[in-house]
Amino acid sequence: MAGAFTISRGAKTHVDVVLCVVTDGVQEGRGEATPIYYHGETAEGCAQAIGDYCAALGSQSLSREAVQAAMPRGAARNALDCALWDLESRRQGVPVWQLAGLAEPKPLPTAYTISIDAPARMESDARAAAGRGFRLLKCKLGGEGDMERIAAVRQGAPDVRLIVDANESWNDLDIAAEAAALGALGVELIEQPVRRGQEQRLSGVTSLVPFCADESCQDRADMPALASFPVINIKLDKAGGLTEAIALRDAAIEQGKKLMLGCMLSTSLGIAPAFLLAGEADWVDLDGALLLARDREGGLFMQDGLLHPGTLWGLPR
Repeated sequence: MAGAFTISRGAKTHVDVVLCVVTDGVQEGRGEATPIYYHGETAEGCAQAIGDYCAALGSQSLSREAVQAAMPRGAARNALDCALWDLESRRQGVPVWQLAGLAEPKPLPTAYTISIDAPARMESDARAAAGRGFRLLKCKLGGEGDMERIAAVRQGAPDVRLIVDANESWNDLDIAAEAAALGALGVELIEQPVRRGQEQRLSGVTSLVPFCADESCQDRADMPALASFPVINIKLDKAGGLTEAIALRDAAIEQGKKLMLGCMLSTSLGIAPAFLLAGEADWVDLDGALLLARDREGGLFMQDGLLHPGTLWGLPR
């Protein structure tokens, strides 16, 4: 990491990822995923799960459909699914966005994360991010003291759009009051105020600022529990690949929900597949690689306040 990445559950100074490479002997496809640590996933465990699945195939062919059916959602399936998309792109000479029936990706604005810290530090970080051209900031919150933090961020960056991520930390707070106070400071979206499994706490809560399901929304199986969330955050590592992410997008739109396209901390290889869906999202939060000390060659990059697609995934060579 380029410094520490701090949320309500703690700080990170580095991130482990799993890299999956699939080859037909001529072409090869790559997929990267970040283990969901709060689900108990590790890079070593994901690599083992991918190896075990492929070893058990025998003479059966390796396909995205079979992978989605046989492997559980999560980072291991994401890495393998994205590697297979990339391989198919290179074999057919067609970009993944076209294979998947998606629009051609174009530069777009992304949120930039302001880690939870003392108000003065968050004010300074917000001012610096705005100075770099970011027009949408995502502030990490932790419960007590959140209003002082966001007031400080607004002081440091008065003209930017703001969204916040509580990371399940508002369990002992008056959610309606917190949301109203944030709305008065110009916050336009609140991610995951309560713990996964306690979604019912939002039932009946009136808020002009919409709530977005993150930890509560992994894949389509979670949709029945999300009635109180008008927005869902799609992350490929949670959903288990681009294949399921596309299906989750379709299910959310059918139910009238708005979309955020998010990511874990990873290199651009892990974020590029999500970028293909980001053009349809109401909020884009794909800054994971921008928070690293170094990225892969050909990765996503910022220019004139917009995130531009890189050249390292999903494009035939």
